[in-house]
Amino acid sequence: MKVFIALAVLFAVAVAAPPHAVDADRNAQILRYESDNIGVDGYKFAYETSNGIAQQEQAELRNVGTEHEAIAVRGSFSYVGPDGVTYTVNYVADENGFQPQAAHLPHV
Repeated sequence: MKVFIALAVLFAVAVAAPPHAVDADRNAQILRYESDNIGVDGYKFAYETSNGIAQQEQAELRNVGTEHEAIAVRGSFSYVGPDGVTYTVNYVADENGFQPQAAHLPHV
């Protein structure tokens, strides 16, 4: 029974995804990749692919040497949705948790 449910879910996902989107993802090429300042005190990277996915992120270590030492991350990612619209999410992840912001996300 579990196998049947798993197959049904996979079939539904395959049918729902437009064929061109599946091919674009499968054949995506890396158009840009940057990575620098990777170390114990932080990092920075960015990439972009031919299927419209992009991400950039940077992080820094805060309160170094204290019991409140934590890494703080700031970045954004974007992707093309099934509707052809490019969605972008900006985020911060720090001692206050993951905090995404985007026009298509509900505001709390």
